[in-house]
Amino acid sequence: MTESEGAGMKRCLPGVSPAAPASPLEVDDLLREILVRLPPRPSSLPRASAVCTRWRGLVTDPKFLRLFRAHHRKPPLLAFIERRYQRIEFTPILDPPDRNPPERFDLGPCSRGTDVLDCRHGLVLVVDLAWKEVAVCDPITGEQRHVAIPPRLNQYYLNGVVLCSSGEQGHVHGSCHSSPFKVVLAGMYKDNLMACVYSSEAGVWGNLITRAAPSEHFAARVPATVIGNTLYWSSFSDWIVEFDLDGHNLAVIGGAPVTCDFHDGRSQIIQPEDGVVGLAILSCTGLQMWHRNVNYHGVSTWVLRETIERQNILGLPQTEVNGVIMGYSQDSDELFINVEGNIYVVQLKSMQSKMLPGTNLTFMYHPFTSFYTPGATIRGCDEADMLHDP
Repeated sequence: MTESEGAGMKRCLPGVSPAAPASPLEVDDLLREILVRLPPRPSSLPRASAVCTRWRGLVTDPKFLRLFRAHHRKPPLLAFIERRYQRIEFTPILDPPDRNPPERFDLGPCSRGTDVLDCRHGLVLVVDLAWKEVAVCDPITGEQRHVAIPPRLNQYYLNGVVLCSSGEQGHVHGSCHSSPFKVVLAGMYKDNLMACVYSSEAGVWGNLITRAAPSEHFAARVPATVIGNTLYWSSFSDWIVEFDLDGHNLAVIGGAPVTCDFHDGRSQIIQPEDGVVGLAILSCTGLQMWHRNVNYHGVSTWVLRETIERQNILGLPQTEVNGVIMGYSQDSDELFINVEGNIYVVQLKSMQSKMLPGTNLTFMYHPFTSFYTPGATIRGCDEADMLHDP
């Protein structure tokens, strides 16, 4: 055999057949397995779609988008929402290229003369005192749904929760555009706790649920922590308001055995594990992490699970001044903490913190989480369309 005849020929071991080239379908399956593991940041999929036509076709496929959300399970924290200067404003917290300008999430008329009650599943619940109604707003699509507040609920002393109620198989919260939702409102009137549930599918409010309780058991404009199908609100005292969505039961439970007023900004109801009610208590020395245990007889006890000294919270200033908890993100398991006028996001699993831009001018931060992919057009389009103009 001449040198020219041997050029370009593949050598194989005796008895071994050359491997057949992978089919296009096999290549696509492998690419999906790789691309679905991209971080769920806003810039990830647009950058991947710009590589080539094949990649663009994969990442814009609605089936891939569902796999992408299911793989990551929880949407990223994009911004926080606060009420300042008589309007609701968004403050992005991600670094470029994932940071999006605040006007991308403008609530339009619902941002003026209103107050934020809740922010969950990519939806924002606001209360309009002038019109005595609440509005469920989708900042990404611009959709809004206005619902009158039940007459017996005083809109000035009100808490609320908005929840996606999609029953679609495999649905992952965080991209709930146009999905059915529920709104839960809770309030206080003449030493009676009250709660009511609205269903967007039925288009009506359910029965008003009441329970006798002292007024100090309720604090207005407090975001809820949702654990399983139960809602929890902190109060002016060391009690916690509990509302079971399944049984529509309204109750008051005792907090951890510590000398602490929930409403002084040092305590936050958290979800440390699936199905577990937790409590984070902040002091000038660090954080205490409590868990609520319930035995087979329904008797509950609070257990101190961990104490984290402040010097072990990376990035948090070492000062004798006590901080204030301004908010909590369940999806990312992060606390917003005000220390000497600066806001820090503390990740509770890693105990690492990051200072946010600007200074504190508000009472409460509401975290906005969503599987969001920016594009040239935001309103009136689906997620796949957004990817076509990275």
